[in-house]
Amino acid sequence: MSEQGKQRESKEQKKSKMHPKNRHRDSYDFNALIKTFPELAEHVIENEHGTITINFFVPESVKALNKALLMHYYDIEYWDIPEGYLCPPIPGRADYIHYMAQMLNDTNPSFSYGKVARGKNIKVLDIGIGANCVYPIIGQKEYGWSFIGTEIDGVAIQSARNIIRNNAALKHNVDLRIQTNPSHIFKGVLKQEDRIDLSICNPPFFSSFAEVQKMNKRKNSNLLKETSKANLNFGGTNTELWCEGGEDAFVATMILESKEFMHCCYWFSTLISKESHLIKAMKILRKVKASEVEVIPMAIGNKSSRILAWTFLKPDQQKHWIKKRW
Repeated sequence: MSEQGKQRESKEQKKSKMHPKNRHRDSYDFNALIKTFPELAEHVIENEHGTITINFFVPESVKALNKALLMHYYDIEYWDIPEGYLCPPIPGRADYIHYMAQMLNDTNPSFSYGKVARGKNIKVLDIGIGANCVYPIIGQKEYGWSFIGTEIDGVAIQSARNIIRNNAALKHNVDLRIQTNPSHIFKGVLKQEDRIDLSICNPPFFSSFAEVQKMNKRKNSNLLKETSKANLNFGGTNTELWCEGGEDAFVATMILESKEFMHCCYWFSTLISKESHLIKAMKILRKVKASEVEVIPMAIGNKSSRILAWTFLKPDQQKHWIKKRW
């Protein structure tokens, strides 16, 4: 096979790993993105392979690309984040939303006739909405869902509030709640009378800031081969990137607390980065006697992860939930 053929095959394989409804399955159309957001042109380069792209090691370039994507595909009028805060990859966030929509569709037999889980009656809890507010942006545009966003960082929640305030589609569809106790996930922000169809979360991966620095250094070394000259965009504040015990501890707390709010939410879910973390989480789910558990594989390019979803509702309770809410 020719080198050009191999590259084309590789691109097709990467696209096929993403959800069929993901708008970002194809390569970025920089001409269209620049037309929507002209300032992106300042960050566009041609790499050694002759491909038009941006320098993903420059935080300002990544931020400009994200803004262009959100404006072009999701009709966002205003979007900005404070310096140093997480600038998430849009395709991966979109994949999570689409897979959870598919889970709702699979849950309700009536959706098999071409219906989808759409509209503001579908309420989603975004645990750690962050300064970027990306999950509500995508979920509202694609499916018209309403959101509750929780956050422990005051600067992040103020940034999310600015994004919501300056985008008409989000104004009355996203409710923000501050988590005052970083040891809790649902306690303190979710009320027993709340009814949430989905909870989503991208948990902090690292267990310490030292781990963050170590990973940053390794990525610099592997990707640029010259650590001292690297300017790798590893955006994210302490609360976004790490917590005591890392992803394992965070997800364990989430599962244990979800048991206390078992009647408040249909599907709890979280991203899980490593297979070993998934195994530990599954053990806890068996211990708390979850009624159903689903694992959905995800892959963006060469990066693989998975969604772990669970519910405590029994079949008759599920039917009642669907009939009453959907």
